[in-house]
Amino acid sequence: MPPESVSLSAPATGKPTGAAERTRSRARAARRHALLVNGCRLLVLVLFLGLWEWFSRTGVIDAFNFSMPSQVGDQIRTWVLHGTAQGSLGEQIWTTLQEALYGWAIGVAAGVLLGVALGRVRILAEVFGPYVKVLNAMPRIVLAPIFLIWFGLGPASKIASAVVLVFFPVFFNAFQGAREVDRNLVANARILGASNRQVTFQVVIPSATSWIFTSLHVSFGFALIGAIVGEYIGATKGLGLMVSTAQGTFNSAGVYAAMVILAVVALIAEGLLTFLEKRLFRWKPVESGAR
Repeated sequence: MPPESVSLSAPATGKPTGAAERTRSRARAARRHALLVNGCRLLVLVLFLGLWEWFSRTGVIDAFNFSMPSQVGDQIRTWVLHGTAQGSLGEQIWTTLQEALYGWAIGVAAGVLLGVALGRVRILAEVFGPYVKVLNAMPRIVLAPIFLIWFGLGPASKIASAVVLVFFPVFFNAFQGAREVDRNLVANARILGASNRQVTFQVVIPSATSWIFTSLHVSFGFALIGAIVGEYIGATKGLGLMVSTAQGTFNSAGVYAAMVILAVVALIAEGLLTFLEKRLFRWKPVESGAR
């Protein structure tokens, strides 16, 4: 009697279904966590603004000095509908953003080039290292009045202020990234016949990209600070001039309104940088501790 045939095929509702269910469960948990975090963030903001408004209206804090959220909102609405003393609100935002972007781009380019160069060439690091440390120890924000004297009230002085604030964090991250490159990768590239230039552009710079991108998030905020400080000291347009004008007329709501607009611009820029970083680093494996 022939033996009974044994089926080796897995049932249709076996392991794949369980894996898919686990994937859906993790997705649901991630959505619930995101909703919880965003809800808590919104709650903190509402509580902060509500307490600020209540304290100002009840006299717990001086409304003249601290203003209140409703007045700040009215000030922003007035600027949007009727413009500012210096022109339209969009023009002021674009002026500051343009100065910050130019300063950021120049500072990042200079920081990356010099950081990688000093990280790769020991003699350059030994010669220029002390000068870089001295310049980094200097309170760079005090250079803004000097730049104003050199370049005048135009955008150049604000761009220079942004450059000096952006350069150093990018430089030190690029320098450290060039120093931390896996020596085995460099050795393997040289065994395969790569020149110094090929090692730098095909091994060192890609390896240091994570270090460089880490500094970009912070450095753009520095670029905005440089542009704002330069405009605050002396300018014909920009958010910094709006802050200076509001302070000069004791308009605390105007000061806070300009700060809110600046914060929104910085958050949008941070979001764009984060999106770009995720697109560029899709090849990186997810850390085991990530959720």
